Amino acid sequence: MKILSVFGTRPEAIKMAPFIRFAQNDSAITSLTCVTGQHRAMLDQVLDLFSIVPDYDLSVMAPNQTLNSLTCRVIAGLDEVLEKVRPDYVLVHGDTTSAMAASLAAFHRGLKVGHVEAGLRTYDLAKPWPEEMNRRVIDVVSALKFAPTATSASNLEQEHLGGRVIVTGNTVIDALKHTVERIGADEALGASLADRFSFIDPARRLLLVTGHRRESFGDGFVNICKALARLAERDDLEIVYPVHLNPNVSGPVHALLGDLGNVHLIDPQAYLEFVYLMQRADIILTDSGGVQEEAPYLAKPVLVMRDVTERPEAVAAGAVKLVGTEPDRIVSETARLLDDRAYYASFARIVNPYGDGHAAERIADAIMGRAFTPFQPNLQD
Repeated sequence: MKILSVFGTRPEAIKMAPFIRFAQNDSAITSLTCVTGQHRAMLDQVLDLFSIVPDYDLSVMAPNQTLNSLTCRVIAGLDEVLEKVRPDYVLVHGDTTSAMAASLAAFHRGLKVGHVEAGLRTYDLAKPWPEEMNRRVIDVVSALKFAPTATSASNLEQEHLGGRVIVTGNTVIDALKHTVERIGADEALGASLADRFSFIDPARRLLLVTGHRRESFGDGFVNICKALARLAERDDLEIVYPVHLNPNVSGPVHALLGDLGNVHLIDPQAYLEFVYLMQRADIILTDSGGVQEEAPYLAKPVLVMRDVTERPEAVAAGAVKLVGTEPDRIVSETARLLDDRAYYASFARIVNPYGDGHAAERIADAIMGRAFTPFQPNLQD
């Protein structure tokens, strides 16, 4: 069985890496990898971490690119690869524009598409934009839909799209489990990470912040920064914010928070370093989908700066809460976690609504027609 895995961004690489590594050791699978090449430096860090050498590289990144121009370059570039490789399956991940374009390129050639992390929905095309549309398009053309949870599988079944739906868990937990074990087992690596982030004051609570969603550009990020500035007035709190390179994010963040002593605005971090920061954090404030999945596995309370989420399972489990982008709400919910020990403890529980570390194995077994047990979550601490 010849499988071509296609991805382009760091989050995609993290979530595809467990399958690629597993498939490389499966004698029944010929595993090939094609990267579209967005966010090159961040992508290469993940490839190095998981020892993945791409077979094909489209290098589609261009200055000031639009979503339409990106879509065109991915389809055109991948079409040449598909003509050469003629895979049995093209595997894509998630909700990026490159994944949507790759799925269309494969579909137009009559090739089977497998969608890793299928079925997530908000049913609002504007939130997240354009990711909600991308996911739906990919699921329409996919022969195999690898749903991370039963909720995602139910979404797909209600849409009557055809193809086969398999509940696998999310491969991000496979990647996270591997990385946490690596940090814990390597004393020198742990010491090196601690030294790298020696500026973090262990006497203060740590708030880790990430933010990049397009729907928050403009007033949304200004409001987020206002909330962080108010929280920075607390003497017991330290804020670490790896700032996305997009000027719509970095502009307001540096303008409004750059002069605050207990706010550390740092460059985007490689995956290994970011996992370490999540482990160190007391609270995580984010708009990231991946962080919503990873943090509950680490027993870290998560406040999500969005009004809706396509990942409702951790919200239902009580490990994640939606707070939007209004400053008063962000400040009040963060302060409550900091000041109310019982409330904090109700969030800070290890739950795994998204995976158990064996999603990659289930995906491979499903593609190969082998028997496997679908993922069942553990929602107890």
